[in-house]
Amino acid sequence: MDSQNMSYQAGQAKGQAQEKASTLMDKASNTAQSAQESMQEGGQQMKAKAQEAADAVKNAIGMNK
Repeated sequence: MDSQNMSYQAGQAKGQAQEKASTLMDKASNTAQSAQESMQEGGQQMKAKAQEAADAVKNAIGMNK
């Protein structure tokens, strides 16, 4: 195997490794985005439940007129 062929194969391996790394980074980014969206949705649901609870207390003590 001559050095030109070895250089070519090394370049191919480097390119494949870079492509795999890029794919993994994309997957990680997508996962992080999905987790952030889930957390935001969960926070909105918690806020709505807290407001419902506050309204229920106000109704129970007659402050919600």
